[in-house]
Amino acid sequence: MPPPPSPSDAARQTAEAHAAVTASLASIGFSVDNEMRTRTADLHANAAAISKQEQELVKQTAALAKQSAQWQKLGDSTTKKLNEIGDVQNWAEMIERDLLVLEETMRAVEGERG
Repeated sequence: MPPPPSPSDAARQTAEAHAAVTASLASIGFSVDNEMRTRTADLHANAAAISKQEQELVKQTAALAKQSAQWQKLGDSTTKKLNEIGDVQNWAEMIERDLLVLEETMRAVEGERG
């Protein structure tokens, strides 16, 4: 059986144990703190990247809306012109029918004379 430690040895061992536990806790705290700092830095970097992408998306969306309005205007203009062509075609067909009626009438009149 070993002799009991002297009070100064016990105090020294207690102090060493206390220092070892304190160092161990500090190391764990530093490790956790360092990991949290790294994660926080990543979150800030990602937030900045997302913010930049968001600004670019807003800009691209505005450009797309402008282009869409231009295409809509062109589509409306084309539809109007096609309707006008349809109106001209309808008018030409009516004139043609009238001319055919006049032609038939002239034949009938000439047939009666002859």
